[in-house]
Amino acid sequence: MTSTFADLEQRGEPDLNPDRGPAGDPAFDPQRICQELAQGDAASRLRWGLETFGAGFVLTTSFGIQSAVLLHQISRLDRPVPVIWVDTGYLPPETYRYAETLTARLDLRLTIAQAELSPARMEALHGQLWSTGKLEDMELYLRLRKVEPLDRAMEALGVRCWASGVRGGQTDHRQAMEPLALVRQRWSLRPLLDWTAKDVFYYMQEHNLPQHPLFEQGYSTVGDWHSSGPDDGTNAGRATRFGGLKQECGIHLPGVMGEGI
Repeated sequence: MTSTFADLEQRGEPDLNPDRGPAGDPAFDPQRICQELAQGDAASRLRWGLETFGAGFVLTTSFGIQSAVLLHQISRLDRPVPVIWVDTGYLPPETYRYAETLTARLDLRLTIAQAELSPARMEALHGQLWSTGKLEDMELYLRLRKVEPLDRAMEALGVRCWASGVRGGQTDHRQAMEPLALVRQRWSLRPLLDWTAKDVFYYMQEHNLPQHPLFEQGYSTVGDWHSSGPDDGTNAGRATRFGGLKQECGIHLPGVMGEGI
């Protein structure tokens, strides 16, 4: 089942006071919970998220190289979990086709979050922000096309906790992450934080999950068509993203720009 942001109904502001935790529970201790989550596996972390936050729990996805792992695990839970996909309007054709394949195969409850500005309108007003070589232009692009659409979708869905596929080995920032943290007044759960690229590859083989079509072309990570590239022997992983200007899109960063998908 697929819906766009325009289809969502406003459900009111969630109770997100970090001092009280979910449902005003004074016993909600993030430090203790992080220690407990670190002892479990990815599936148990997802179950904890669903059991703790119920209808306020979602998964975010980019339909990237490793996305099939969490999407598959979410599909095996005993209750459906909404999946938010931020479609920037600039994804490679292979990603759009891959999203269709996984959505149908795993029967995902998909919500598509998109920017208020169409790609054509944004370029008319601001130019091709990704092509200037200026960090401030890249950050504006990412805010307009990724961070703000995701935040609007989470507000509309009443999200209190969102799981994502970030892994500690991807960037220095992610290596310092905890399994659970408060990001822009919502709890961010990282079920795959301790997974390696090999863990992802072998899980997909074990469960016969299709690889992203660009994986075989040397991509270890893929986002927008203009800001992604294959590993070339000099740059690899997140270093191939965003024209080399940055490794994080802002979704996974504390503060105004937020933490990532």
